[in-house]
Amino acid sequence: MKKLIAIIFIIFIIFGTVSVYATNENNALKTETATSNLVELKDKAWNSLQDYQAAYGNDTYGLAAYILNVVRIYSIPFGFVGIVIAAIYRYVIGIRKLDVQDKGFGVLVAIITVMVICQVLPLIFAIVVRGWRG
Repeated sequence: MKKLIAIIFIIFIIFGTVSVYATNENNALKTETATSNLVELKDKAWNSLQDYQAAYGNDTYGLAAYILNVVRIYSIPFGFVGIVIAAIYRYVIGIRKLDVQDKGFGVLVAIITVMVICQVLPLIFAIVVRGWRG
């Protein structure tokens, strides 16, 4: 019976597939738009990097400040996703298995710690470089 169900499932998969052929007429406009969007994003990032380098008065400090700002911005969504995954391990899966509950708690503490560090580190960098360096 299991073999018959598997064979029927495979036949449905084979006959259920549809070939899709793309044409170049619609893709040409989308490619130009995507290319122009990528160029605009690159120019915006380059201008932002130049602004940081001008504000800090040094290429190295400006690059470090720019990277820390990007890390600060992207740490928030990754931190929330990590918190959700750790909470699932702690409160959903951990109800049945206590070792998984401890693992979820450890991961939760680690993710919150890294997220706080990523948020505070640009501020500390700005205070040290601009305040003490002059």
